[in-house]
Formats: sequence, C-alpha cells, structure tokens
Amino acid sequence: MSQYLLSVHYVEGEEPPSDAVMQQMFADVDTLNQKMQDNGVWVFAGGLETPDTATVVRSENGEILTTDGPFAEAKEQIGGFWVIEAGDLDEALDWASQATVACRGPVEVRPFQDEPES
Repeated sequence: MSQYLLSVHYVEGEEPPSDAVMQQMFADVDTLNQKMQDNGVWVFAGGLETPDTATVVRSENGEILTTDGPFAEAKEQIGGFWVIEAGDLDEALDWASQATVACRGPVEVRPFQDEPES
C-alpha cells in the first residue's frame, strides 16, 4: 500500500457557499471520512484556515525569518486534505472522485515518496 495526499483547493475570491450548502458539505465529508475509515484507507484528514492566517518560516544566512501570509502568492491554495493508503493510483483516484463530490472543490492526488530502504 502506498500513501497519497488528496488536497482540496480553495480558490480565493470565489463566492462562499450558503450556510445550508456548507452544512451539507460538512455532513458529506464526515460520511466520506467514515467510509474511508471503514475501508481501512484513512490515515489523517483536516481542513485548513484561510491562507491569510499562514506564517512562512525560512532559514536565510543562518537566521530564521518569519513572514505573514501564504508562501505561494496565488489565488488557489490548499484548503484541506486527506492522507490515505491505497493499493495503487487508480484506487486513490477513486477516493478523490468521491472527495471532490463531498467537498465540492477540486482535489489533487499526489503519491508520497517511498522511504529509502535501510
């Protein structure tokens, strides 16, 4: 089994969903989380606050610097994610298909790098 990141993208400036739609999204994501757990693929998941709450930490010339705001200056940022274990990319894509319906946003699928053998 390989681990995959299913990242949900937040698009700055888009009209937020109504309260009723948001509540249904939360319910749909909770249902999907339970389905993932029942199928043994769920590792971890979480929603993120908006990008303006981010802090970037970097090392420059031996000093640690912090700056406000997201690292990438873009309209699209990660809004939430799942980490799952799947047998292959096709299985991960199937879960992502269910995730995009539940959260009503685009979902990017990326495999984690394999750990080097010791």
